[in-house]
Amino acid sequence: MALGPLGKIIAQGVVAGIAVLARALPAAYAQALNNAKKSGADKAAHEAARKGASFLGKSRMAKDEALMVLNLTEGEATAEAIQKQYDRYFEANAVDKGGSFYLQSKIYRAKELLDDYVQEKNAENLKQKGGKEEMSVDGDKEDKKSHDK
Repeated sequence: MALGPLGKIIAQGVVAGIAVLARALPAAYAQALNNAKKSGADKAAHEAARKGASFLGKSRMAKDEALMVLNLTEGEATAEAIQKQYDRYFEANAVDKGGSFYLQSKIYRAKELLDDYVQEKNAENLKQKGGKEEMSVDGDKEDKKSHDK
């Protein structure tokens, strides 16, 4: 099947356009990166990522908000209390019982954050109680409690 002279001209135009775009897009991207570096956008994105923000711009839930969601105080925040409140509120907001998926997700994220907080708090307490470090035979520092086990 012959394309004819008009088909050849259109095909040549398409090929030329693709060649121009193939050269222009990487150059435009490089220029955009340079502009972002000059304006400090890369620093702002890095700072937001360090603070826990996702690429969508939403930050992690604060510890105070997580405590409010699960109706706990900082002193009451133990692993057992967090799990008890989580089970209670998560079940109360079950979607199949007419509850809210949004509230369930807030409850889940609050539990997730508070579980991390409790683990860090427990690790800090262990470090303060028996935090003397000993040098092992191979020269590495080891925690005294883990060495005794």
